[in-house]
Amino acid sequence: MITHWGDIEISDAHVHFFSHRFFSLLAAQGKRTIAEVQAALGWEMPPESAAALAGVWTAELDRHGVSSAAMIGSLPGEEVSVIEAVAQQPRLIGYFMVNPLSDDAADRTRNALAAGLRGVCLFPAMQGYPFAHGRVAEIAAIAALHPGAVMFVHCGVLSVGVRRKLGLPSPFDMRFSNPLDIHALAARHPGLPWVIPHFGAGLFREALMIADLCPNVYLDTSSSNSWMKYQEPGCDLASVFRRALAIAGPKRLLFGTDSSFFPRGWHRAIFDQQCEVLRELGISAEDAGAILGGNLRRITSRAEADRAAG
Repeated sequence: MITHWGDIEISDAHVHFFSHRFFSLLAAQGKRTIAEVQAALGWEMPPESAAALAGVWTAELDRHGVSSAAMIGSLPGEEVSVIEAVAQQPRLIGYFMVNPLSDDAADRTRNALAAGLRGVCLFPAMQGYPFAHGRVAEIAAIAALHPGAVMFVHCGVLSVGVRRKLGLPSPFDMRFSNPLDIHALAARHPGLPWVIPHFGAGLFREALMIADLCPNVYLDTSSSNSWMKYQEPGCDLASVFRRALAIAGPKRLLFGTDSSFFPRGWHRAIFDQQCEVLRELGISAEDAGAILGGNLRRITSRAEADRAAG
């Protein structure tokens, strides 16, 4: 894509796949039909085939000049669809959600990673477990055995818009949302990248602290970052980027949009806003290329992970 810095290969580190299976799981939770879910949301329902949806997303990325994107399975069980999608479109990088407290969590993690998925997504506040739980350590140990795997941990404020629109309960427990809880496992597995989305989603100071302590912790820049309303007066996206760059550096920031549904598709406005901020901060073309895609491709590349291990 042609940008202020010239032609840059863009990779989005945060897109929700929202497959037909995802909406079926939500419909079952709310005791609704898919048609009722569609009516309540006002969104386009995806094709039943995950491979077909992969084609839709690939065409959408092509339309915006985006090279690749991390596609997140946003409920436990949706990894079946994400596996099918990445098999059809290898430029999609597969992420999946796992609840470590589930009896089959370890097996599901092994199977998903063996099938080619890269990101293991943990939502402790959503599923109600402390990060110090032994099951979390087991999941991290499994991921550490797979070159190119990353741990994606949602911290801070958690608000799931699709659940709110459908009137589904969201009994999240903020006691389990502190980025500092990652420290022990991130230190135990220094070769395993840990990604904190949305700059810590309101726990920005804590996200910066863990990034400073652990060189394998990355910050994803995705969404509108409305959490800034909780920061000191005058905090804006430029100041957030400036502080993140000062502490984590350009090699540990991952551009993301938090795109999810159609007809909106890929959230171009988020990209444009973040590019404008980076331009104002005067970063180099090399650093822009790293943040806007190079870092994601590096940490999810098995070949790169093998070289680092060697």
